[in-house]
Amino acid sequence: MLDTIIKGGQVVTPGGVGNWDVAVQGEKIVAVALPGVLPEEGVKIIDASGRIVVPGGIEPHAHAAANVQPGAQRMVEDTPNAGPIDHSLGAIWGGTTTVIDFAPVPNEGDLAAGIHDFIAPWIGNAYTDYSTHCIYRNSNTPDAISRYKELLDAGFPSIKIFTTDIRPSDGVTRSLTPIGKIDAGRLQDVMSQIARHGGVLAVHGEDDELVMYNYLLAQQRGLWDWHNVHMIHSKTVEDLAFRSVLRLAEQTEVGLYFVHVTAKEGLDAISEARSRGMPVYGEVLTLALSFNCEQYKEPDGMKYHTYPSLKYEDDRQELWKGLLRQDLTFTATDSSFTTYLDKIAGRNVMDVRGGNIGIEIRMGLNYTEGVVKRGMSLEHFAATTSTNAAKLLGMYPQKGAISVGSDADIAIIDPSVKKALSMSDLHLRDYSPWEGWEVEGWPTTVMLRGNMMVDNGQLVGSPDVGKLIHRKITPSVLQRPAF
Repeated sequence: MLDTIIKGGQVVTPGGVGNWDVAVQGEKIVAVALPGVLPEEGVKIIDASGRIVVPGGIEPHAHAAANVQPGAQRMVEDTPNAGPIDHSLGAIWGGTTTVIDFAPVPNEGDLAAGIHDFIAPWIGNAYTDYSTHCIYRNSNTPDAISRYKELLDAGFPSIKIFTTDIRPSDGVTRSLTPIGKIDAGRLQDVMSQIARHGGVLAVHGEDDELVMYNYLLAQQRGLWDWHNVHMIHSKTVEDLAFRSVLRLAEQTEVGLYFVHVTAKEGLDAISEARSRGMPVYGEVLTLALSFNCEQYKEPDGMKYHTYPSLKYEDDRQELWKGLLRQDLTFTATDSSFTTYLDKIAGRNVMDVRGGNIGIEIRMGLNYTEGVVKRGMSLEHFAATTSTNAAKLLGMYPQKGAISVGSDADIAIIDPSVKKALSMSDLHLRDYSPWEGWEVEGWPTTVMLRGNMMVDNGQLVGSPDVGKLIHRKITPSVLQRPAF
């Protein structure tokens, strides 16, 4: 017997958009049918008339578990960082039903067990389903790198690396951050292991030597205020790193994607690689689609920052073009948020805080800015907010699709919502860079594996519903650009 039928809505499916009825039984979608065909007696009916039914969003880039580990950094005392319960709460309010976190790879013992231990704070604190990318860095041994397949077999096929330490210790002396860079030797080895076993590599790409020299120049030239951060994490920094990584990727034949692309130069490098048939993808943050480095000059302009920095207005416009032509594959947030006081505590280029609070607004803002303002199709919207991430990261068609057999992860967008966003509309902390933004269309009903989580603007789900997702990547996305 069916549990729920969503009827009357414009449904975005892998086969196109239509006025279908969607039937849910247990945790799964069991039918996508013509209106009036499904038996309705004894079934809960959700009337989606005038609304748009899309796959629940997938957030491929959030830092949650690290924020609640012992010793996690705080800029201001008594302003706790946001952990899994906060991230997943914001996500579900905003129509996102799966969140991908990050966890460092240990060197000793059971590698998969080490990853599970790190993401344990998600257990019982998840309004969404979740998984994690695993991070290799300079501190990892060749033995730990050679054991990558253990992570893949445990359902963690995606690896993240940094090509920079992001900051020096004092502007002159180098030091590793808690999650530091990886050297070229380890990177080539990681790429070879991933390519051999069928995973994917996520890259934070910035040229480390140039970044560190830029800090030195900023210190000597009196450019130490926070609003100069884009001069350190510059367009050239992204260009050099992307092209260096791409050269190694071409040799090792690894599938990869660049996280938080910020500059036209980085986008151009991705576009060129894809034109040569390389399995290269790009992620763009809603933050970088919304703002540019001029906003750093505002008195509290630190609220717009995450690493790497925002660039110029022409870069922002090029990022939109890249997303619309599909050289950028999906949107993300790099979510790692705290309170307003903590966010604005850093006043210089060294201690300006990264991370942003965009996980709740991503789906709604992408709909307004992409579909309404720029004519993005509903299929493309679903792809960039859900389906493409599900495919690349090994969750499709369990996730990212309104299709028979898929998890009943569903967001219903009400296009009649037209308003300026206020803090009373949002549910995380005490600030948002998007406060006052005009929106047209917003998720109002959200379902996770058949469980009603947000019902017509009311939170009804609990944080014990979300569970860990085992991921396995389809080889076709690693052979050439598949989308």
